[in-house]
Amino acid sequence: MEEMGRGVPTWQDELASLMDGGLQYDGSPIDLTADTELRSKSLGFGSGSGSESVESLKDQVMGFMKSWGEMLLDLAIGCKDVVHQMVVTEDSFVVRKLRKPAAKVSKKLSFLNEYLPEDRDPVHAWPVIFFVFLLALTALSFSSDHDRSVPVLKKIRLHPTSASRVQLPDGRYIAYQELGVSADRARHSLIVPHSFLSSRLAGIPGVNESLLTDYGVRLVSYDLPGFGESDPHRARNLSSSASDMIDLAAAIGIVEKFWLLGYSSGSVHAWAAMRYFPDRIAGVAMVAPMINPYEPSMTKEEMTKTWDQWLRKRKLMYFLARRWPSLLPFSYHRSFLSGNLEPLDQWMSLLLGEKDKLVITDPVFEDFYQRNVEESVRQGTAKPFVEEAALQVSNWGFSLPEFHVQKKCRTNGVLSWLMSMYSESDCELIGFRKPMHIWQGMDDRVTPPSVTDYISRVIPEATVHRLPNEGHFSYFYFCDECHKQIFSTIFGEPKGPVEIPEQETETHKPDRPKTGLSDTSTTKE
Repeated sequence: MEEMGRGVPTWQDELASLMDGGLQYDGSPIDLTADTELRSKSLGFGSGSGSESVESLKDQVMGFMKSWGEMLLDLAIGCKDVVHQMVVTEDSFVVRKLRKPAAKVSKKLSFLNEYLPEDRDPVHAWPVIFFVFLLALTALSFSSDHDRSVPVLKKIRLHPTSASRVQLPDGRYIAYQELGVSADRARHSLIVPHSFLSSRLAGIPGVNESLLTDYGVRLVSYDLPGFGESDPHRARNLSSSASDMIDLAAAIGIVEKFWLLGYSSGSVHAWAAMRYFPDRIAGVAMVAPMINPYEPSMTKEEMTKTWDQWLRKRKLMYFLARRWPSLLPFSYHRSFLSGNLEPLDQWMSLLLGEKDKLVITDPVFEDFYQRNVEESVRQGTAKPFVEEAALQVSNWGFSLPEFHVQKKCRTNGVLSWLMSMYSESDCELIGFRKPMHIWQGMDDRVTPPSVTDYISRVIPEATVHRLPNEGHFSYFYFCDECHKQIFSTIFGEPKGPVEIPEQETETHKPDRPKTGLSDTSTTKE
């Protein structure tokens, strides 16, 4: 009893505590019952029944979540302090390793700071600009998808194999197609490498057999490595591409010089053959030829005129092909390798001219385009397309000014140089000394006329045919008159196939020994 009395305060103690707390007793009676009930509740005793108060489930969950949030906040603050001490400080390992590379990158990109106002700190401004750019790009992609009409996509079909194939010296097989006159009656041989997202079936789209016969032309088109029915190449470059063309010509019996026809990006392989095997080429014809848009010999004005003609998506694809070609398969598998055939202007990201729009909406062109693409993507892999895109924008190993015909003298010193001024015995002509014709549509949005202007400047020997109101497709696809103009320009007057003289058979008598066989010779003009 004494311990209990010692543990429970008396009313005099409580009164004294109230007085110490600043309260004054005014003489009114003190309600000890209410105070006792309040203390009992605070100690966990019920007022009447003696049962404990139970906390609700909601209060328990809220308390748990609050405690867990406080723990996570403390953990985040701790991690922030650790990262700040180990990474952000100037003496940290990461900062010491990245200080020099970051300074180099910052120096190269310092020219961008000229576009900022003077009162803006680049360290704070550029991250904000980049973040806003990503948000705007995302918004534009979503809005454009909703605003434009959804095109009707056609399914890409797989067709049975039908190509003729020959084996190259390295063991690979290359598929090709022949049109026109036969090999023994051909007056001219014309080889056509196809462009991007195309195949051997393209050749000269819609060319008439009668036109090939009138000019005695043997037209040969082939699938590039990995396209159509041709085997892929392990390490393809422009030199190997030119070798494939020459090996194909030898395999199918083209022993004399042949003509080359390069259309659009297919002209890249024509440039390569001109560079590495000029002695096997009789002449070159190009329609809307493509070049490397990063060609260092282009002036700033020529490069600006060329790039300004393309939309942002097309510029981005060129940039990726040059810097990060490994990212291209993602885009290709979403477009022409998805199993659906997109409209031509959509996947090329182009705003075509009026004549080109009429051409690509023609049912004949649509059927031809679908069949050509189906053959191009037959193998279902993005590798050949990535290689083709990278070849166009990478370092070719040569530049177009090398094709300019000029005199080069071998000089080993000042004396040799002085002698070369009076004697040309040690001088020789370099460059491409064969006929070269270029047809350029002035309304071309794929290969702008500025490209041909550049070619004409660095290769003045090339004959340029500028075509008013013609686009990229209108002069080359299903245009009989256009094909006739091209043939008459490079081949001259139509002379038909080579006439093969009738062979006289020699009859050998039984009692006369056989001395030999007569040789058959074919002359070509």
